[in-house]
Amino acid sequence: MQVDAHQHFWIYRPDEYGWIDDSMAALRRDFLPHDLGPELAREGFHGSVAVQTRQTLEETRWLLELAARSPSILGVVGWVDLRSQDVRSQIKTFAQNPKLVGIRHIVQAEPDDRFLLQPDFLRGVSVLEEFDLAYDILIYTRHLPVAAEFVERFPRQRFVLDHLAKPPIKSGEINSWAEGIRRLAAFPNVFAKLSGLVTEADWQQWKPEHISPFLDVAFESFGADRLMIGSDWPVCLAAAPYALAVGVVKDYVLKHQAEWRDGVLGENATRFWRLTAS
Repeated sequence: MQVDAHQHFWIYRPDEYGWIDDSMAALRRDFLPHDLGPELAREGFHGSVAVQTRQTLEETRWLLELAARSPSILGVVGWVDLRSQDVRSQIKTFAQNPKLVGIRHIVQAEPDDRFLLQPDFLRGVSVLEEFDLAYDILIYTRHLPVAAEFVERFPRQRFVLDHLAKPPIKSGEINSWAEGIRRLAAFPNVFAKLSGLVTEADWQQWKPEHISPFLDVAFESFGADRLMIGSDWPVCLAAAPYALAVGVVKDYVLKHQAEWRDGVLGENATRFWRLTAS
């Protein structure tokens, strides 16, 4: 089963999506399953994992409702307030739904660069294993050392790094990012998504060869059995159409090791989140 491991849906409201600035004006509209369906089909994906964008319980509920109506949504990574004293009851509200496969917090937007290590957040993350839920790590490159400290505290918790920690593809300054990736990848319970990479490159002038060195490090560090393809649709549309955004990874895999293909294009995601076709 081929899986797009990272994409989003939203009903656009300017006050809720302030991060969509003028440079991304094309994203200022609704993006729903009927918009993504043709793209998935053209690229041979059987379905996708929908990931939260707003930190509200209402959005988690809405994504699960979408998943109930849309067989192509194989899983949902939602949000609960992991810092809350009643995090367990928040999770219980959704956990009986088999489409809920993980939780994410937008750590990259937190002013504290060591947010992942805050005691109340650590307490909340410790509850996820009880419900067999994975955690998506959304950070920038500068957060990688803290992320390694964070995952070290939870050896049995499943983690997946979103967008390879947003590497500095546009500048090409690979060394400090690569060092952080290698340290994080040393933990066997951490997977990573090959997603969101085109938007870290120069939107107007990027080429696959600008991204390939970063993919080299990812495969050397995580191995092909802990990496999964993701489009980051519709955010990717700021830099590339859907086919080009996923094509960067598809072409890289076929060029280097064709036997990596099944794992990266879906088997790893299926195994990590225990997905089943609807």
